[in-house]
Amino acid sequence: MKIHTKHFRVREGDNVDLKQWPTVTDPVYKSSEQYKQLLAEHIEKLSALQHMHYASNHYAVLLIFQAMDAAGKDGAIRHVMSGVNPQGCQVFSFKHPSATELEHDFLWRTTRDLPERGRIGIFNRSYYEEVLIVRVHRDILHSEGIPDAPRHDGKMWHDRYRSIVDLEQHLHANGTRIVKFFLHLSKDEQCKRFLARIDEPDKNWKFSLADVEERKSWKQYQTAYEQCLSATSTEHSPWYVVPADDKENARLIVSQIVVDTLEGLDMSYPKVSAERQQQLQAIRRELTA
Repeated sequence: MKIHTKHFRVREGDNVDLKQWPTVTDPVYKSSEQYKQLLAEHIEKLSALQHMHYASNHYAVLLIFQAMDAAGKDGAIRHVMSGVNPQGCQVFSFKHPSATELEHDFLWRTTRDLPERGRIGIFNRSYYEEVLIVRVHRDILHSEGIPDAPRHDGKMWHDRYRSIVDLEQHLHANGTRIVKFFLHLSKDEQCKRFLARIDEPDKNWKFSLADVEERKSWKQYQTAYEQCLSATSTEHSPWYVVPADDKENARLIVSQIVVDTLEGLDMSYPKVSAERQQQLQAIRRELTA
């Protein structure tokens, strides 16, 4: 079954209602063996494309993952990027901002970790936390000490959306290609995964009481995500809403989107000049003498 990635893309100007976006869809694999085979094919393509991306050194690629707890961000990153050369890929996770980070504007801590040309950067959570968790938990916003903060919530979030879109437009104009994934998990599936973390000893370490507390704010988070996706999905830096109740299916969709993104870049291996070719042949003759 072919993966039509456009079906998961939020078009610029869309008014997102997450109730209308499925958390589960028809699987693109028929068995566990076929899933492994398809993922291996995607990884092989991705590895070859990443090698050319690194060698051509024209673009940077930034992959952003956002989701509710237990949606499978870590697993998607680990499985999809398993064949990528670590030299050309970096993963950064962003949690509660430190005291130093709170002394700067809300984009500062993530812009320090943007990928260089020829590399793939992965943000496991990102600057989007500033219009998601910060929106749900206002105490974090207060700790940022923003002078002359807007009195009206609408203006605050509008200004932040505009800052994010402006940043992403700037990065795109300078060669960074940004793809954003929202792993769309149902509340029932999240509950099942939390219970598995309690019941299965090898998953106990994953369980956090904080995750259960965040679950109480499910409705507020859905609203925050809807408004964020609507305001910040653009032609050049799109959001993809990936059904996440089926982890394996989600990984195949994500990997296909990443492959499509890299295939869409104008890349080639650097050409060697005639003079350099002569030098190489001279060295070859010397080595084989």
